[in-house]
Amino acid sequence: MIGTLFNVTMIIIGSSVGALFKRGIPDSAHHALMTAMGLAVMMLGINTSIQKMPQSHYPVLFIASMALGVLIGSGLDLDGRFNRLLSRASTSGSNLGEGLSTAILLFCIGTLSIVGPMEAALKQDYTFLFTNGTLDLITSMVLTSTFGIGIMLAAPVLLCWQGGIYLIALLLRGAISSALLTEISIVGGVLIFASGVNLLGLAKIKTLNLLPALAIPPLFFGVLALWSHFS
Repeated sequence: MIGTLFNVTMIIIGSSVGALFKRGIPDSAHHALMTAMGLAVMMLGINTSIQKMPQSHYPVLFIASMALGVLIGSGLDLDGRFNRLLSRASTSGSNLGEGLSTAILLFCIGTLSIVGPMEAALKQDYTFLFTNGTLDLITSMVLTSTFGIGIMLAAPVLLCWQGGIYLIALLLRGAISSALLTEISIVGGVLIFASGVNLLGLAKIKTLNLLPALAIPPLFFGVLALWSHFS
């Protein structure tokens, strides 16, 4: 849980620093920070996918996963539901309630926050969580400077969210093969790259609609296991 604890600590630090900026962080500084983070996230995504592709036994699986995943995500309108949830949070309740709701959603719903705990549990690789923590540091600074120190309450929520994913992955470690983890990592790398594109403002990719792609490799390997068992 080192990566998750780092992530939580970054939110606490970011909230503390953001509370000092009563008038908000300058737009120029925010833009510069997000540009730097966007470039870093894109390179992380590229590196993850390229490193894992030579190890894949099913080189077209990630393409099928992306295609099926976006069809499922678009059909469920995950991106639209998320945006409507944010919209309701911003127009109802107190000012803090608006900011806290936004913070929890932004911190918890994302590829890095989902794949990161899995990588930590299965491979002791904390790269995704360290990257996510750095992003959350900046985001919490901006939100706290606007909505107040109460944004820090999102930290224990993130701890429960990522901790739950970590524990589930740890319990299922024996059922998750290295081949399956390779395929999940390739898909995850593509989604992380897409997140970087969004951070840089190069395109508007509905990454939430792509998240179901992460579920396709486990389903594929599950079908293979059943086929082997009954054949």
